[in-house]
Amino acid sequence: MGTMKMSKTTYLAATLNKKKRDELLRILAPLGIHIVTADEIGLTLDDVEETGTTFLANARLKAHAGCAQSGLPCIADDSGLVVDALDGAPGVYSARYAGEHGNDAKNNEQLLRALAEIPMERRTARFVSVVCVAYPDGSEKSAEGACEGVIGLEAMGDGGFGYDPLFYPSAARSMAQLTAAEKDTISHRGSALRALAEQLK
Repeated sequence: MGTMKMSKTTYLAATLNKKKRDELLRILAPLGIHIVTADEIGLTLDDVEETGTTFLANARLKAHAGCAQSGLPCIADDSGLVVDALDGAPGVYSARYAGEHGNDAKNNEQLLRALAEIPMERRTARFVSVVCVAYPDGSEKSAEGACEGVIGLEAMGDGGFGYDPLFYPSAARSMAQLTAAEKDTISHRGSALRALAEQLK
């Protein structure tokens, strides 16, 4: 591949989640924002402990850590599912809701159990994403996006990741039944990234 030209608009994506990384690249590329991944620049990102109690705090932790490690402006996101009937849970603990980090199937089972007695009209929820860019000079920019929906009674679809099979942004289909392009237009991460891109122009 030769030497990679680092321009002012090159940002490092601080995520070890390949599906999340693909989503970042897909949404930001048309906006003229060039994203590189750690493996593309021969870097092994440290796994950052997400000790924040808000999505913004965790996104900041990851962005600043990635920036310090790489010397590049670094973009990170923290996102999760906020369920009204569960007082906002799983929230920042979405990835480890069932106790084991990143086990989508167990997290989805746990969510269905928690909502077992809750009728459809009270199963309102939203996906929330906060993206943060940290710069080598210590400055940062951040933006938030959300996608409203309801938690279905059963998982449908095999696209997406996380809680997508249980999250219905419309009555017809779950997030996991949408195409990537359809998901990007309504997703929490899509809206957060577009809001961030406006700031980066």
